[in-house]
Amino acid sequence: MIDLFEAAGSLRGAYADVGWAATTLGPPAAWSPTLQTAVDLALRSKYPVTLFWGDEFRLIYNEAYVPMIGDKHPSALGAPTADVFPEIWDVIGPMLESVRSSRQATMADNLLLMMDRHGFTEETYFTFCYSPIVGPSGEVEGMIDIATETTSQILAHRRLEVVARLTDALAAAGGPGNIAERALTVLRSAPADLPEVTIRLGPVVDVPGTESVRISDDPVAALDVRLSEHLHADEAYLGFVRLIGAALTQAFTRAQVRLAEQRMSEALQHSLLTAPVRAANLDIAVRYRSAAHWAQIGGDWYDSFQLPDGSLAMVVGDVTGHDRDAAAVMAQMRNLLRGVAYGQDRSPARILTALDVAMRGLGVGSFASALLVRLLPGRMWWSSAGHLPPATIQPDGRVTLLHTSPETLLGFNPATVRQDHTTELAPGTTVVLYTDGLVERRHQIIDAGLAKLVATLTDRQDLSPGEICDLLLAEHAGGDDDVALLVFRVLA
Repeated sequence: MIDLFEAAGSLRGAYADVGWAATTLGPPAAWSPTLQTAVDLALRSKYPVTLFWGDEFRLIYNEAYVPMIGDKHPSALGAPTADVFPEIWDVIGPMLESVRSSRQATMADNLLLMMDRHGFTEETYFTFCYSPIVGPSGEVEGMIDIATETTSQILAHRRLEVVARLTDALAAAGGPGNIAERALTVLRSAPADLPEVTIRLGPVVDVPGTESVRISDDPVAALDVRLSEHLHADEAYLGFVRLIGAALTQAFTRAQVRLAEQRMSEALQHSLLTAPVRAANLDIAVRYRSAAHWAQIGGDWYDSFQLPDGSLAMVVGDVTGHDRDAAAVMAQMRNLLRGVAYGQDRSPARILTALDVAMRGLGVGSFASALLVRLLPGRMWWSSAGHLPPATIQPDGRVTLLHTSPETLLGFNPATVRQDHTTELAPGTTVVLYTDGLVERRHQIIDAGLAKLVATLTDRQDLSPGEICDLLLAEHAGGDDDVALLVFRVLA
């Protein structure tokens, strides 16, 4: 007699324990040649193979299939499929019925099946093919299922995609609050793996009843995650959470480094910008603000000093670039301008021309805009090297932008002929000098920024120069460039 279960391997005992005679399949010796051949083929395969046989689709499977059904084995052997898989019968039942009635195979690729095989409803994925097995009579006696579980691949791909999106989101993050906001936007879009997730900033305190994994010795934030009840809390899952923690740790570390660099750079920047000159008939205020996007150090500057004849010189300028090189050039230009202006009695235009010549001769290889004012009794004498127009606030609150013909930046051509301009200043007139970071915005024409500046300054004649500076920085916040301001008022 043929031993039908000869190739069953470790399942041989389980096959022997099934009371086959009490099932609709009957004793194995009475099985049809078609079923016996199918069983021999399935048991000898090293690939997961299942047979669904008879009207009840009773299960017959090989060793390789057992890990896919977990603790449903061994009771699943010889049992009706609907009894073995009640939680997914609404999915696979119609598929099996369709194969039997149509005599056509059906294929599923990475199909989600919420299966109870380890004591909980588990998120699982399978790629499989149900194919009909036809007997000599032409009737479909059963079906063969060639299957592979793809759960680990699907979960791995899904989680790596979350980590990639998180890394991209954190690359442009700013401070700790922005890091948390960007991270939560990504993490909360993945509820299958992270049904609940929060980030606690500040001192980290372990929460009772939770398991903590510390990524660093001195954490600045805590990532709180509730794991899915439909997934194994295995090493792959916990490793995914650790990857998230590592990405956040790197982002917070970068933020701390940037903040420290910003503070040091701003201190250096302010050390290069001296206090404004004081005069009996003048009220003057200055401000400097670094760019909103974690700028380290820039080339914007202001300066004011007294000339040998007693008149006052005031200047704002902007060297191209936002780095230490720009700051170094700014310091050179500031000192060169002071020396050129103090050495000879020149008009503002001639001072800027002399500065241009000195820059070329001394190898100051950069470009800069600048606006130089020489304050004389009742008027200001000024010249612009590619700079934005100064604004005046009249005693009655009217605001005027002092537009002139465009002139070349410093550093392009020392032979450029520059123009002087004169503006009468009645007592109580306020003059606002500024760099382009105050009014320039991405995706906005400069005229819109200048119009907003005029609107902000209109009817502000009762504010002090310092209050005007603070108002401008508040109303024109959020730019991508640093800002230097010098505001003065002619007193009676």
